[in-house]
Amino acid sequence: MADKNNSVQMPLTIHAQYIKDFSFENPNAPATLRPGADKGNPKMEVNVNMNAEPLDDKGHYEVILSVQAMATRGDSRLFLAELHYGVVCSIAKGVPEQHAHPLLLIEVPKLAFPFARQILCDAVLGGGYPPLMLNPVDFEALYRNQYEKEKAEAAKAGQA
Repeated sequence: MADKNNSVQMPLTIHAQYIKDFSFENPNAPATLRPGADKGNPKMEVNVNMNAEPLDDKGHYEVILSVQAMATRGDSRLFLAELHYGVVCSIAKGVPEQHAHPLLLIEVPKLAFPFARQILCDAVLGGGYPPLMLNPVDFEALYRNQYEKEKAEAAKAGQA
């Protein structure tokens, strides 16, 4: 899209980024932090979700990137970190409706993920553990999977 000055207008504007909700649990410290307490590598479980809600009728949205990371060793939980990272953004006028949803649930989480990853890494370090290095996330595949799941549920509900 070009404006009257022939400059290219981005289809998305980020207005604010923030921690909406954050929790770090270290339930078995200091026992899990003692020398010799590391009997094998921990099992990591990471879940990522995203959601977008309109904030007003002017095209502003709140996108929430939710990341939950849990480390366990055997039956013992080492830590649980949960972050809901918010982004307020707007979509440029003229962006077709069918492109708005993917912009909000693919592109915005792509932009927010490095910030969320750093917050979680710092919290895990502060909890006494080695840094949590989250791998990049394929937000397009997550979006596709979520869309297909919703489509299947809607079809199933229509048959009932």
